Amino acid sequence: MSTVKDGAPQGGGPKDGASAAVPKDRASGGGTFKDRLSDGLYGVGWATVKKLPEPVATGLGRRIADLTWKRRGKSVLRLESNLARVVPDATPERLAELSKAGMRSYMRYWMESFRLPTWSRERVERGMDIQNIHHLQEGLAAGRGVVLALPHLANWDLAGVWVTRSLGVPFTTVAERLKPETLYDRFVAYRESLGMEVVPHTGGSAFGTLARRLRAGGLVCLVADRDLSASGTEVTFFGETARMPAGPAILAQQTGALLLPVTLWYGDETVMRGRIHAPIDVPASGTRAEKTTVMTQALADAFASGIAEHPEDWHMLQRLWLADLDEHPGTGGDTGAAGADGAAGDERGGERGA
Repeated sequence: MSTVKDGAPQGGGPKDGASAAVPKDRASGGGTFKDRLSDGLYGVGWATVKKLPEPVATGLGRRIADLTWKRRGKSVLRLESNLARVVPDATPERLAELSKAGMRSYMRYWMESFRLPTWSRERVERGMDIQNIHHLQEGLAAGRGVVLALPHLANWDLAGVWVTRSLGVPFTTVAERLKPETLYDRFVAYRESLGMEVVPHTGGSAFGTLARRLRAGGLVCLVADRDLSASGTEVTFFGETARMPAGPAILAQQTGALLLPVTLWYGDETVMRGRIHAPIDVPASGTRAEKTTVMTQALADAFASGIAEHPEDWHMLQRLWLADLDEHPGTGGDTGAAGADGAAGDERGGERGA
């Protein structure tokens, strides 16, 4: 639905240093070799995987996940480090089991996403089961506008398609520009083909566009569990300090929109489930910054409840907590799109949380 990705893991692969060490290929006319490789791999995925029978695509995703997990690359190790915060009493063996399941869940996300443009409305409806949908329906019916804020759980793209096709509700999200530009264009075209309005994060106009959509009674969807920018709001998340985007809370304050946390998880082999949590109200008193902190902490708490219940479906393959960032000052993550361990990359198209 990324997030404004940033929700997708955040901010695009290049921002997180995925290609910083790769020299420019002078003969290419721009872009690094890794950039162009990433673009090519995504292109192959969209062109090829969507043509495979669903059981074949599912099996392929699982094999890729298991191979990536066995290599014990940086993304897998980071995933285990993050999961250790979520499940603090887990033994090393349990963390290994969770990270293996997590990589399978992550690759399921990619296999589904490559195939989503071919799914019928009926297939989308069979693949989704959302609890408490009345929160969304009532907010839209009241004409308030609604902000759905999600963490990197399961497949927000599938949830977004369900909203546009099954509920018939269009929505707006934000994407941060990726390198190479062709890869960014692929993600924008992909999401627009699914019925989403995608606003570029650059240029300073994204917030204003989102606010206008909300004041008109529309829907905005943002992935909002990770923000490394100076404007991120500090929250307590599984007992430690992290930053999350202030955008969802500020949009709700400035437009009167309903702010709804959403958590997702995979059920059986064909169904993804989700829960729309109770609305987060704007505090009656305090400065805007104080209200934003309270509301963003409430979002973090809702996210944590869903992640704790389904840790294997939390696709956080990058640094999140400030303590981890302090270990490597000046860096924002471990890998980006088509990262070094062979995973498809955890940026999900550079979504941002406004």
